[in-house]
Amino acid sequence: MTANLRIMPLGGLGEVGKNMMIVEYGRNIIVIDAGMMFPESDMLGVDHIIPDWQYLRDKKEYLRAIIITHGHLDHIGALNHFLREFKVPVYATRLTRGLIEVKLKQERMLEQTTLHTFAAGDVVDIGPFTIEPYHVCHSIPDTVGLGITTPAGLIVHSGDFKFDPTPVDGWPTDEAKLAEFSSRGVLVLLSDSTNSDQPGSTPSEAVLDDAFHQIMREAPGRLIIATFASLISRVQQVVNVAQRHNRKIAIAGRSMIENTQMASDLGYLKIPPDMLVKLEQVKKLPPRQVVIMATGSQGEPMAVLNRLATNRHQSLHIQEHDTVVLSSHTIPGNEEMAYRVINRLFQRGADVQYGPLAQVHVSGHPGQEELKRLINMLRPRFFVPIHGELRHLVQHAKLARELGLPDKNVAVIENGYPLNFDGGRMRIGERVPGEYVFVDGSLVGEVGPELMRQRDGLAQSGFVTAITRYDRKKGKTLGRLRIITRGFVYVPDAEELLSKARAIVRSSASVQRGTAPEQVEDKVEQALSSFFYQETGRRPVVTVVMLEG
Repeated sequence: MTANLRIMPLGGLGEVGKNMMIVEYGRNIIVIDAGMMFPESDMLGVDHIIPDWQYLRDKKEYLRAIIITHGHLDHIGALNHFLREFKVPVYATRLTRGLIEVKLKQERMLEQTTLHTFAAGDVVDIGPFTIEPYHVCHSIPDTVGLGITTPAGLIVHSGDFKFDPTPVDGWPTDEAKLAEFSSRGVLVLLSDSTNSDQPGSTPSEAVLDDAFHQIMREAPGRLIIATFASLISRVQQVVNVAQRHNRKIAIAGRSMIENTQMASDLGYLKIPPDMLVKLEQVKKLPPRQVVIMATGSQGEPMAVLNRLATNRHQSLHIQEHDTVVLSSHTIPGNEEMAYRVINRLFQRGADVQYGPLAQVHVSGHPGQEELKRLINMLRPRFFVPIHGELRHLVQHAKLARELGLPDKNVAVIENGYPLNFDGGRMRIGERVPGEYVFVDGSLVGEVGPELMRQRDGLAQSGFVTAITRYDRKKGKTLGRLRIITRGFVYVPDAEELLSKARAIVRSSASVQRGTAPEQVEDKVEQALSSFFYQETGRRPVVTVVMLEG
């Protein structure tokens, strides 16, 4: 019996982030990327979100490898969690491998992980799959798309890409390789959809040079530029421009320090030795000679920029005439945190430059004309938009149909929907169950929707806890009754309300003799909840503790 080819996204389709795709042929599976996603503003206490890979847990013996397209967190941020469960080799380019090693060292997992380095242009055989990574332009060096030859046909996975004629590293997307794929015949194209609603082409990274030149020329004091710790190309651009303006470079933030050091060691980042200074040396230099590269462009609570905005950084503080530049796109869901940081920086006297006030960032993803160009180059039989919210996927599918692909050959799917290829047909299978997996400190997956609802309730109206002794034989409370409340009412101003609440507890706890404390607790909680809602219009989280004795 001939094995079928199955492609299934476990993350990244229907959302921006936590990208993860599996390709399955018979009893062989490869995984592409394992990314994380930032939590939305109502996901209280959650650090980040990772894919749900429950589907793979009973197929561990079929897993052959995980292949990483590039080093951004939405593609490698869940890798440490994945490797704790699945002992599979990891394949990545040199820079991506370096970024992975930094992350695995922090987690003390490097020694037990098998890492393989490939380069664009290599051919790697893994089980029945032949993997051909090819270079693509993105906002980080050493990014690849993938040609994956299977017994059922050739898959092209675009990765994150754009057609940039003047990339920072001088290495454009490999169009010759794409033409070669086309000549072989492409069964299915999986293509980046992030900017599918943006007309035209994405501007080149080169346009940022003029923006940085103008900012450095006009900034009266220090320049603090915040971006992603892995955005090595952006760091190089800032270094190049700063050198022409005789400014020194300091790096702030552990992840950025580690990543830039690793990229320098590998030759992907070139900072003249006399330009790089330690953060402690900045105060000894004239402000107009200083550029500080920092983490925190998304408003992350523990990153450098947030600590500067709240005056909590150990050695660095916002000064008069500082200019702060947020050189990144705000990830959907992070807007509230990012704008809070911007406002606080203004309060401290900094001049803040951010999109759309200034063109201090360009996307690493293709606009509509580039997306159409890729489809026209490859002429795939089947087309699947990936990497984006549902609105992006739908718009990308429309572009493909406009270029002549039959409707039956275009599949808009979200996470968990398998695509089965059999006998030249494409079928969408039944959705595999999967939920957000929340990472909260050291807890992975233990925090679920019910706990999120509880946290939301606490955040909205606070809590009230009533504690008293209960005599089961008499069916009533004994002695002193204590009510504790936080985030609901200000106690000194609410004594009358709480006095009535105590009366509610005593009356509703007067029950038939022999009633179990747990039953009384439920009854009193319901009575208190109704009382508070009638009196205040709010629903605090109510708990009641009956101490028997």
